[in-house]
Amino acid sequence: MDAMLMLVPAGLLAGLVAGLFGVGGGLIYVPVLYGLYTLGGTWPAELRMHVALGTSLGAVLITSLASLRAHRRQGTIEWPVVRHLGLGLAFGALLGAWVASRLDAAWLRRGFGGFECLVALQLLQGGGLRLRGAWPGPRFWALAGTGIGTVSALLGIGGGTLTVPLLAWARVPMERAVGTSAACGVPIAVAGAAGYLFWGRAALPQQAGFLDPLAMLALGAGAIFMAPWGARLAVRLPRARLRRLFAVFLLIVGGRLLLE
Repeated sequence: MDAMLMLVPAGLLAGLVAGLFGVGGGLIYVPVLYGLYTLGGTWPAELRMHVALGTSLGAVLITSLASLRAHRRQGTIEWPVVRHLGLGLAFGALLGAWVASRLDAAWLRRGFGGFECLVALQLLQGGGLRLRGAWPGPRFWALAGTGIGTVSALLGIGGGTLTVPLLAWARVPMERAVGTSAACGVPIAVAGAAGYLFWGRAALPQQAGFLDPLAMLALGAGAIFMAPWGARLAVRLPRARLRRLFAVFLLIVGGRLLLE
């Protein structure tokens, strides 16, 4: 129970970050869960990262729903884009969960750590490229969604760190890119968590696969409370300083996972 209470502050932070940046919170959830499982010896060492990833996606679903609701109230979701990306995101998330269930924990840990460092560098760099010419067709969005879903499930994240830059490249205003990304996190989390549940049953037959339901609820409780505040701040505050602070946090956490 004490361990579950320790997860609530992580959920509060993830909810705020989710509302601000359109991410699902997995960049915070995964290292917190992995550290908690390592300290407590809760799961076999070779499965701790798998459970952290699957549980993160379950918590991301709660976070994304809370963030989606908040951004819908703000009117910052591009629903046609969500529909274009949705099927690809779900299919990719199922594929990513299947691949992750067959990978060694060390590869998953280092891959996640490296990804966090790359995201941090991108955040520190600031702006990016912009689309020139016509809006991409449905095939492009389906392929992009599949790629984002696959990578997101492999890393236990909601995909916002990939979706927001993609939408910014497609000339979607930043506040609407953040809101749309929050909505896109839902199909990723649903399909990804289902995949970790199904393919994890062979390794942990007496559990909910690679899902830790109590940890999901503890993280989600904090996220539900804070996500609306983050969404309000996203349309009111200059986010350059917040982006840099979040980048430093990701560099510290990602570097530790890489060097462990």
